[in-house]
Amino acid sequence: MSSDDRWLLPEGMEEALPPHAQRLERLRRALLDRYGAWGYELVMPPFVEYLESLLTGTGSDLDLQTFKVIDPLTGRLMGVRADMTPQAARIDAHRLRRDGPVRLCYLGTVLRSRAEGFAGSRAPLQVGAELYGHAGVESDLEIIELALETLALTGVEQVHLDLGHVGIFRGLARGAGLTMEQEGDLFDALQRKAVPEIDDWLARMDLPAPWGERLEALARLNGGAEMFGEAEALLAGAPGEVSAALGELQDLAGRLAARYPDLPLHFDLAELRGYKYHTGMVFAAFVPGHGQELARGGRYDDIGAIFGRARPAVGFSADLKTLVSVSAEPPQAAAAAAILAPAVDDPALRAKVRELRAAGMRVIVELSAAGGDPAVLGCDRILALREGVWAAIALDDRR
Repeated sequence: MSSDDRWLLPEGMEEALPPHAQRLERLRRALLDRYGAWGYELVMPPFVEYLESLLTGTGSDLDLQTFKVIDPLTGRLMGVRADMTPQAARIDAHRLRRDGPVRLCYLGTVLRSRAEGFAGSRAPLQVGAELYGHAGVESDLEIIELALETLALTGVEQVHLDLGHVGIFRGLARGAGLTMEQEGDLFDALQRKAVPEIDDWLARMDLPAPWGERLEALARLNGGAEMFGEAEALLAGAPGEVSAALGELQDLAGRLAARYPDLPLHFDLAELRGYKYHTGMVFAAFVPGHGQELARGGRYDDIGAIFGRARPAVGFSADLKTLVSVSAEPPQAAAAAAILAPAVDDPALRAKVRELRAAGMRVIVELSAAGGDPAVLGCDRILALREGVWAAIALDDRR
């Protein structure tokens, strides 16, 4: 790297400048306050942990995304977090160890070796919430509602919600007697909606007719709420866990439709986002014109088992930077103009500066010999002595 391009940042790394950084910070505070109003407690996990902790449970899917370093104190391998979900699970299972439901939220930078999507960030500002200790549809619904409220609070409009349930595919794969390798091959084909490839694969497997037909149907079972009737017919006779998962998804769909009648809902039984660690419903939020999901989440029960406590769990996460980039909210107005305090060593002046700052006003103290135009510094007023009292006056009123 030459001296002329030392200012360049690595690909996928970005910095926030004013006023964009101010908007991110304002939204960060607003989101955490809103989560707190819902009963979610803030946690601040460390940026680096031992690798085996980061890559357990949900984290095992993140191995290729995780930067690894050697701890010079112990010689053990550490990882820079690529996702805060495993950290929140560790805190619930090992550090808090509470009985009953636990609600946690977080907001912080994560680091990834690869960006997700074209021109994506490798350092997202991840915001999310997790609910532990409850396995019912009520907690699934609460997490989805909180995700929707997050999008609304950040100014994201025209949200579409995609929902699925990995229990349906898992139940069919087990019932058909697929090995882990075979299950993985079919999973990959389903994610690509490669129907001819799925048909060829099933033909080679020579499964009994009902099982092949049921697995093949997954690629076609998507659409609006009318999909449920077709799914019940095509999956009739499947194991009880399949019908139970379909019923859970239908129950969740009905409750969402009742609470959000104008929210477009799309159901896809081949949508297996996070399949390797999710155990129940999964969801993702999209907006027209943006190919990547803005928020995603789902149920991942028993994630805390590796930490000593297997607990039901459901949660969601999003990248605050991405939410702001697609927000319909107009750009934030420039910060309020400041007041310039002269470079005078006067206790009364210092007291006036403290008073104004405590009242929420911006006060910039002039640096001696630095000079400069107050307007260039963003000031529209200046502190001046008037009848022995320091007062803020307009620049045009200076004498």
